[in-house]
Amino acid sequence: MSDFTPAPSNNTHEEILHIEELTKLFGGLRAVNNFSLTLHRGDLNGLIGPNGAGKTTVFNMITGVYTPTNGVINFMGQNITGLEPYQINQMGIARTFQNIRLFPKLTVLDNVRIAYHPHAGYGLMDGILHNGRFQQKETELTEKAQDFLAVFNLQDRQGEIASNLPYGEQRRLEIARALAAEPRLLLLDEPAAGMNPAETVSLMELIHFIRERFNLTILLIEHQMRVVMGICEYITVMDFGEVIARGTPAEIQANPRVVEAYLGPGSAALSEKFSRKKAL
Repeated sequence: MSDFTPAPSNNTHEEILHIEELTKLFGGLRAVNNFSLTLHRGDLNGLIGPNGAGKTTVFNMITGVYTPTNGVINFMGQNITGLEPYQINQMGIARTFQNIRLFPKLTVLDNVRIAYHPHAGYGLMDGILHNGRFQQKETELTEKAQDFLAVFNLQDRQGEIASNLPYGEQRRLEIARALAAEPRLLLLDEPAAGMNPAETVSLMELIHFIRERFNLTILLIEHQMRVVMGICEYITVMDFGEVIARGTPAEIQANPRVVEAYLGPGSAALSEKFSRKKAL
């Protein structure tokens, strides 16, 4: 797939996320059925599958957008099943979305400053009165956001309106804003969607950089196999709401059920026959 070499994991076997038999029903539709997953600190894992397989529904349950019909989600040893999204974010889980969700009319700097405000360090009355404590904390928050933008090479763009950034830089800003919340677990939902090849390579490098720089555990959904096979150390595959395979990138590429899920019945046999011919 890709010649990009994954960085070694800093996995210490500390369990970060443990999901057991997660199920989500929408009326009579079983969008996710008995989904289980365990992530350890430093993991960089992928969640893949055809469109409609249930991947984003899993993300939505982890982050509190949807309440599971059944199942349990434990994060850092605490049951977070059914908590509100803001509670889950404050506990240390952040995410990005398939479609970029910046504040398009605000500046690049303000998009990051917003993520820092839960840690601003002043109260409601300070904000109303604009007193000395408010001014001091706002200055500190701005400086912290500027330093953070520098990490993502966006410091020269801080005064620009977010919607005016090139697409690849908007993705970079969205990831920067998610990390400003100081998470332990980062969920990336199709981060390479809409990117050109050069932007995709830059994104792969960025994901490895932020994993090491911020001591993160990362789970990503992605349709670009170059990205998934190039950076993920372990992959879970879903189809019709259920897990059909787990394994390393090499194991997943060779799995007949995965090939058929993407290409249709009988495709695995054709793929194997083609591979044998190439080997001759």
